[in-house]
Amino acid sequence: MLKKITYIFILLIGLTFTSFAQNKPVDPTAKLLKFYPNPASSVIYFDFQRGYDKSYSFQVYAFMGKKVFELKNILSRFSLALDEYYRGIYLFKLVDKNGRVMESGKFIVVK
Repeated sequence: MLKKITYIFILLIGLTFTSFAQNKPVDPTAKLLKFYPNPASSVIYFDFQRGYDKSYSFQVYAFMGKKVFELKNILSRFSLALDEYYRGIYLFKLVDKNGRVMESGKFIVVK
């Protein structure tokens, strides 16, 4: 009887650890957006890796802090034409509908 209880106990522990291993938590440091190429000369592409919400807005700032572009109600994949951009470093922010910054980053324009 004790041997049977021991086997059941070991089996339950094994199932518990197996279920934990299969339910991997989302890495909080993982980026929402993947963008490429960087540096870019004519166009830069942005793809959501996770957490897409069409109510997000995408904002681009010149290095000195002036907002130069904003896109509202974005798609899960979008591009930014760089024809009107000067050579330099630009910052972007992904902002939710409450104004909270969900992600930020920088890209370089080379011409």
